Amino acid sequence: MKTQFSIGIKLTLLCIFFFVIVYGMLIWGIAFFAAPNHGQGELAFKNEKAVGFANVGQAFTQDKYFWSRPSAVNYNAAGSGGSNKGPSNEEYLQLVQARIDTFLVHNPSVKKSQIPVELVTASGSGLDPHISIQATRIQIERIAKARNINREKIAELIDSNIERPLFGLFGPSVVNVLKLNIALDELSK
Repeated sequence: MKTQFSIGIKLTLLCIFFFVIVYGMLIWGIAFFAAPNHGQGELAFKNEKAVGFANVGQAFTQDKYFWSRPSAVNYNAAGSGGSNKGPSNEEYLQLVQARIDTFLVHNPSVKKSQIPVELVTASGSGLDPHISIQATRIQIERIAKARNINREKIAELIDSNIERPLFGLFGPSVVNVLKLNIALDELSK
């Protein structure tokens, strides 16, 4: 019995050493040497000043900006998470309906059936900084009116900010909302 107990303790200590220290240092090293900004996140700049992390969603609610995907955690990167409420939950359905109503008030030329789902539902992490190309294009009318900018210029701006899938295979083409809004401010100057 003592032999098995000592083997169990040794195996536990070996696993702790390997999976906590060695594996942790390996992942940290890969992030430090291979990831942008040494694994500290991708900073977004405006007028040479850091204005946020491009890989964490932010709230944009003014008509002159592209709106982000809603967040169940208020864009708090310290605690990501979804709402965990299903499509049969009355409270959740009321929240989504309120988001739809708000979107329609600010975008009167859009029909309810045209609203992309990511503009009224939160992502699983609550921190998604990207929206689909369709979700950006449906907001052009509102932004063009609010900023008094030609719609075609805004469409060109969207096209120049599209992020393609990794190797053209993994995931859809998306647009980073923070980067797009920074470019939009630059266009408006």
